Amino acid sequence: MKEYRIPQKEKIDLDAFNEPEGAVYTYADYLKWDFEEIVELIKGKIFAKAAAPNRRHQEVSGNIFNEIFNFLKGHSCKVYSAPFDVRFSKNPEYSKTDSVVQPDISVICDLSKLDDKGCWGAPDLIVEILSPGNSRVEVQNKYDLYEEYGVREYWVVHPTDCTVLIYTLVNGRFEPSRLFTSGDQIKSIVLPGFSLNLEAIFEG
Repeated sequence: MKEYRIPQKEKIDLDAFNEPEGAVYTYADYLKWDFEEIVELIKGKIFAKAAAPNRRHQEVSGNIFNEIFNFLKGHSCKVYSAPFDVRFSKNPEYSKTDSVVQPDISVICDLSKLDDKGCWGAPDLIVEILSPGNSRVEVQNKYDLYEEYGVREYWVVHPTDCTVLIYTLVNGRFEPSRLFTSGDQIKSIVLPGFSLNLEAIFEG
């Protein structure tokens, strides 16, 4: 992979950011920005993440992460929690990469995808935990992005409704599970032998 020298960050107010019509940004641009908000790039467009995840979001995220982390001890796969950059592109050059997101939880089993900046290419499993700050456009664009680049399993967790919907990649397309809720036990095709008790995850 071509080495990229990171420029000095520019302090930018996202609300005052004058984005030219039709502008498309790349990871090279992303590395120059110093927004107060956490931002993601999806197909070259800027999306601001929710300002600060609420306590419920953090508890559910932590519970899921801990279960996966403990299961993976002794396994080759790695799990990471946000903030952790995942870059999606057909070309690894920073100036050609137009999608950079920070999933709440990412599991990567092909360790060659990992570098000092995060992950280049699709994680095997992504967990996104919804919050009031998520827009429908952001959620739909992430779904399309993860499907296009071959994320094998994608969990959408609703911490208030205590539900989990699992999308599994089958022949290049996501197929949804039934809606799981507190009291259900869910399993992962990416992590054989792993199961998650949702009652414990949503407890409290």
